[in-house]
Amino acid sequence: KTGLPLWLLGLGVDRLRADMSRLLALLFHQGVLDEQFLQLQQLQDESCPNFVSEVVNIYFHESEKLLRNLRGLLSDREFSDYKKMGMHLNQFMGSSSSIGAKRVRNVCVAFRAASEQNNRAGCLRALELLEHEYCYLKNKLHEFFQIEQQRVLAAVVRYPIQN
Repeated sequence: KTGLPLWLLGLGVDRLRADMSRLLALLFHQGVLDEQFLQLQQLQDESCPNFVSEVVNIYFHESEKLLRNLRGLLSDREFSDYKKMGMHLNQFMGSSSSIGAKRVRNVCVAFRAASEQNNRAGCLRALELLEHEYCYLKNKLHEFFQIEQQRVLAAVVRYPIQN
């Protein structure tokens, strides 16, 4: 039988770990994430190895609904329920804060300020920016979790060693 030596496999795991670290460093440098994301990671252990990705996926699912609701409210030309919009934004801000989505949370703060001033044009601009930031976050975290999944697989796969 032929197979890759275990030490070579370890290089793949190390490279994937380094890729994850570089991507996280970039997201922190850009202000996309904050320390809350690291605190979330600290809650993950062997008993729940997918904890962070599960929490983030719940966040994405709920955020999609909130974005649809905000879009729906603003698509109505006769829109005037800024209080309802503020409730959606408070929910979005809270969930974004809980996973460390700093830039998304900051856009929600600006969006809420526009809604408190009954500024429809400002709300439309803020919604566009919110969707942009949310998509960027979602794509980057998806990339991060894919690398993490590859790292976990590379760590558990054992190739036969030549005798």
